[in-house]
Amino acid sequence: MRKLLFGFIYTALLAGANAALAGGPDILPLRAGDMKKLIVHDTPVATSDARFDLADDAGKATLADWQGKYVLVNFWATWCAPCRKEMPQLNALQKEFGGDHFEVLTIATGRNSPQGIQKFFAEAGVDSLPRHQDPKQALAAQMGIFGLPITVLLDPQGREIARLRGDAKWDSDSAKAIVKALVDSRAEPEG
Repeated sequence: MRKLLFGFIYTALLAGANAALAGGPDILPLRAGDMKKLIVHDTPVATSDARFDLADDAGKATLADWQGKYVLVNFWATWCAPCRKEMPQLNALQKEFGGDHFEVLTIATGRNSPQGIQKFFAEAGVDSLPRHQDPKQALAAQMGIFGLPITVLLDPQGREIARLRGDAKWDSDSAKAIVKALVDSRAEPEG
């Protein structure tokens, strides 16, 4: 019950936040098409420290393990048709922009067998995304993930700066422009 309450509070706080990204590049004008659903928060929001399973029984991790770069976290499931549709697009985004300043992190939440995920990735040609899992939905609950897919954008400090509910065209010019702006802001020398 406590996790559910935390999730509702978290979601309520995010619902009112949609202005310019504090301290980072202004990505609001870059949103077009499906990317208009990307809600950019006034102030970065702390994320959960819940642990999730790394792919291939490699142990556990938290979102804090990805600090230092912008991270696009996609919560999905093998049974979710819109999730399956956007996964190859997220794969392409990772191939184009993944590196020291940006990464796509996919986390299958709920009941998803590792074998089912592997089979789907192979069939869809997804070869650049992780197959991490949140089987007990601890991370999803604490992050206010109700319904799938939901994609969350984290800043290099590991805070949520934007959220998109539902599916989107992650290979669109708008999505690429947003990610490029974030990557370019990290690649610039600090002065």
